Amino acid sequence: MGILALVTDAVSLPIDYDMPPLLEACRTVGITAEVCDWEDETVDWSRFEAVVFRSPWTWAERQAEFLAFCERVSHVTRLITPMPLVRWALDKRYLADLAAHGVPVIPTTVIAPGSDAPAAVRDFLAARPETPEFVVKPTDGCYSKDVQRYARSLEEPASRHVARLLANGSHVILQPYVESVDRQGETDLTFFDGVYSHAIHKGAMLMQDGTVHVPTLDFRQARDADEDQRAVAAAALAASVAHLGLDLPLVCGRVDLVRDADGSPMVLEMELCEPSLNLTFSEDGALRFAQALAERLKP
Repeated sequence: MGILALVTDAVSLPIDYDMPPLLEACRTVGITAEVCDWEDETVDWSRFEAVVFRSPWTWAERQAEFLAFCERVSHVTRLITPMPLVRWALDKRYLADLAAHGVPVIPTTVIAPGSDAPAAVRDFLAARPETPEFVVKPTDGCYSKDVQRYARSLEEPASRHVARLLANGSHVILQPYVESVDRQGETDLTFFDGVYSHAIHKGAMLMQDGTVHVPTLDFRQARDADEDQRAVAAAALAASVAHLGLDLPLVCGRVDLVRDADGSPMVLEMELCEPSLNLTFSEDGALRFAQALAERLKP
């Protein structure tokens, strides 16, 4: 078995709480793994048998560069997350594809660069007179960067927010704010090779006053996902595989769920390329991940 590269960056590694338990689990199953910075131009990627994206989260500021990096690396070694999945998973427009496969997702409107931001927000609100609050977010962000919650009375500042994101070249999502999040939070489910491993509970991050809570470790709690949540998350992962025409289940993935007004789970978002997997909240999660990687590395 050759060397496995676990890809991160210097800014993100200190907050990658999955890395220490994953490195230990890799040693346990006999994988030789090295932590590598995707921004380090001195790395010889051809010497690795395979590459796993773990926390290269500065990609959100440099998406085009990151995708070019992935393409270059894919020509000299194997990406455990293949390029079609990388491109698709880093853009939240995948929610429309999930919905097309029958997966319940938060109702989502996408605004393309070049659109009239005030008109788009006005049309969105007119179509949803029952929606007291809504969310603006870029399709290409992570860790709630540039995500904001607005009351419908704040249409004008919301429109300015949308216009700024569009001017930066981002597509923008408008979604009704799901009121149950304030009471119940969200449930984030982790899967390895399509099999449920563990879950956490995470409280509401978007506050009414416009502040955003950063989901640090003390903002999360281990929990066991309900059967209906497991079913929806598994359906989302299966739909992802089917949509992309992949031959194998995803080696890892996280599906974040909230409950609608009727209490049914629906997808808030997924992390399939470089997900935080909440390994510190699961006794055997890191080991299950390492075992899934070991299976992919077999000759």
